[in-house]
Amino acid sequence: MHWQNHCSGSSDDTDEGDDQEASSLQKETNIEDALTSFREQWQRELTISPKRDTPRSYSSKEPNHEVTSDEASVESRAKNLFLKGIEHEQSRKFYEAIQFYKRAVQLVPDVEVRLYESTKTKVRDKFDADDSLDTLNNDFSTNDSDNFEADEEETDLFSKLSRIVNRNQCVCFPKFEQNTTHISALPTEIVLYILRWVVSSDLDFRSLEMFSRVCRGFYISARDKEIWRLACVRVWGVNCGTCEPKYQSWRDMYLQRPRLRYNGCYISKTSYIRDGENSFQDRFYRPWHLVEYFRYLRFFPEGKALMLTSTDEAQSCVNSLRSRIPRNSSVLVGHYRLHDNFVTLVLKKQETKVVNFTYRRNKREPVHDSGEQTFHIEFEIQNHHRRMNSQLKWVSYSIFTKYRNGQEVKLCLKEPSVREFRVSPIGGRYPPLKFSRVKSYTQESEAPLQ
Repeated sequence: MHWQNHCSGSSDDTDEGDDQEASSLQKETNIEDALTSFREQWQRELTISPKRDTPRSYSSKEPNHEVTSDEASVESRAKNLFLKGIEHEQSRKFYEAIQFYKRAVQLVPDVEVRLYESTKTKVRDKFDADDSLDTLNNDFSTNDSDNFEADEEETDLFSKLSRIVNRNQCVCFPKFEQNTTHISALPTEIVLYILRWVVSSDLDFRSLEMFSRVCRGFYISARDKEIWRLACVRVWGVNCGTCEPKYQSWRDMYLQRPRLRYNGCYISKTSYIRDGENSFQDRFYRPWHLVEYFRYLRFFPEGKALMLTSTDEAQSCVNSLRSRIPRNSSVLVGHYRLHDNFVTLVLKKQETKVVNFTYRRNKREPVHDSGEQTFHIEFEIQNHHRRMNSQLKWVSYSIFTKYRNGQEVKLCLKEPSVREFRVSPIGGRYPPLKFSRVKSYTQESEAPLQ
């Protein structure tokens, strides 16, 4: 019994220890389950947290859109006020216009600049749309439904370009974005007045033709009828007449009718042989000299002409003819007249101030009287190597010399008539003058074409 009791007691102890171990294991599993659940919940929160932040970030951007929309509404209000001010100003209601301008500037200080930029972009988009329909490279195809009607007889480029420019209501458009005022912002009247300064009083039509190559708007502006009419009147004066019916336009008259060229000089090279003096020791030796000199002739549109005969370099001689009042005393000054394809000149030497010297002695020294010379020259205007009006052929050359005692001497070389079968005395002595352009003559404009 004692053993049994002992055994039973030991069994009770064993059961009690097993219960304790089971309870401890249960606690550990509960802790692990709690940790596991905590980790899972933590991982879940980590994965959920970016999704929660996304709406917050989106909600943070919504006020910016609201601010942007508010700014756009304020800008539109300012533009509307500014446009109302323009309408009142055009109606000569200046007080009301100032009030609208003030309200617009208070809302947006640079409202005028923004309004200009917005209108400029609209015009540029319209121009791009037009360019997509008609271009110069395609020779203005008539297949487009909105531009031109099919007309096989219309081959004049000027009329086609005029219709495009009139439709666009602008001379040109800027190709790239501009920070400053572009020339396209100027009205057509101002552009034409600028072109009168380009042509200037010296009739620099070469610069005008280069200007016309830029775009079609400049092409139309460079062919303004009034500019070419004023040029014809300046060249031929009272003998200008009208362009019709002999010529198609004033421009055609200026290009086809014989005239002089003003942006350079007519130059000729003359050479001859001059006999020298024999030495008293050798009478069989006969020396001779080859003489070469150049003659420069420049014309001005108002009828003035300058001529210089010199052996100096061409650069110095050309510069001496740049001004209408030359400093070089060797330059002959005069006037010319045009008659058909002939030009007649009258030239004289420049008047120089004579300095009187007083001598104490009563003896008078003899003074050489060279006389006052007047040169009368006539040329025929000719074309040379497909260059219009680029050569002057001598027709007559006369020198009138008047001395102080009243005596007059005349030396005349004249081109013979067709009936005379002999060599021309002036044609063999004086070669024709050929035109050469001088860039420095057209660098500056003294006055506009009037």
